[in-house]
Amino acid sequence: MTHPYTYIDPNASIAPNVKIDPFTVIHGDVKIGEGTWIGSNVTIMEGTRIGKNCRIFPGAVLGAIPQDLKYNGEKTTAEIGDNTTIREFVTINRGTTDRGKTVVGSNCLIMAYSHIAHDCIIGNNCILSNSVQVAGHVTIGDWAIVGGVSAVHQFVNIGQHTFIAGGSLVSKDVPPYIKAVRNPLSYGGVNSVGLKRRGFPLNQINHILDVYRTIYNKGFNTTQALEFIEEELQATDERDEIVTFVRESGRGIIKRYIKGVTDDE
Repeated sequence: MTHPYTYIDPNASIAPNVKIDPFTVIHGDVKIGEGTWIGSNVTIMEGTRIGKNCRIFPGAVLGAIPQDLKYNGEKTTAEIGDNTTIREFVTINRGTTDRGKTVVGSNCLIMAYSHIAHDCIIGNNCILSNSVQVAGHVTIGDWAIVGGVSAVHQFVNIGQHTFIAGGSLVSKDVPPYIKAVRNPLSYGGVNSVGLKRRGFPLNQINHILDVYRTIYNKGFNTTQALEFIEEELQATDERDEIVTFVRESGRGIIKRYIKGVTDDE
């Protein structure tokens, strides 16, 4: 299953039914799970862990050292879950001492020319469209979709089940279950289409909508909105997740869109 023009370091651990195309280079301290296909001209560097039944397309570079001047050669990893597809010329760097690893979950689709920097944690079932650029220390929750040619600022937190429009500059945290649209990036409503596709019942979606109406539409500041939500709205896992996300946001959450207002204002 390995082409003779492929180089595999003897210290790499490759499952017996992995298929590897020509001109690929696999360094030492690499683990690749069964059923995975590695295309031609792929470079898989030290510390990379790839799960089962993944597809790695030509030109991808996985596990390169971080593009971080503070990196000092520490032993870290880049980890990819099962059934994940990495398309052409994707780059995924391994971690630093901050988290010790960069993680892409299972059942993800990382489209061509995307970059995932050091210490990022990408959840399961995520889609990063073409040329998405993710800076270091970013967290993206399960089922998130990031539109093409978007750039995500370092240390940003993106909640689960979010949809971020293509061409976005993501410099603030994006709470779970919503659409993020426009420029500057703003709250665009609940991601009801995505939630319906994933089996959320209508009453659950409406409850999430009530939470976000309180945050964005009632004229409260953030503290007032969270107090109102906890006192007046039914306690659910989704409500508590949103409240916790907003309360713990390090960079602050995206705002409601106001016509004519820029980021500086």
